[in-house]
Amino acid sequence: MGSDDAIKTVCLGDEYDSRLRDSLLNVLKTMGGTSSSTSYGVGGSQELETLEVMVDGEKVVVEAETYIGLMVTGRAELVDRIAELVSARSRLPDPSPWR
Repeated sequence: MGSDDAIKTVCLGDEYDSRLRDSLLNVLKTMGGTSSSTSYGVGGSQELETLEVMVDGEKVVVEAETYIGLMVTGRAELVDRIAELVSARSRLPDPSPWR
């Protein structure tokens, strides 16, 4: 396995940040991502939502876990690209300030 195949996980921010979630979903859609599976579970005070997305034939896993955050896991180069695009999108003014 070469360095291009390295798997990486990045925490983008708080799992309850709806603007961050929207930004991530919009980035994945813009990149042509398609959902391959979703799951939701509760254990005590912890909630875990998992979304598997295919982007350019590669699997990316998005997890939102209570007290942990909103995480993206996949091939390092792809995860870095997603994180950069989400960060750039998140710096834009909120289009719906009445949320």
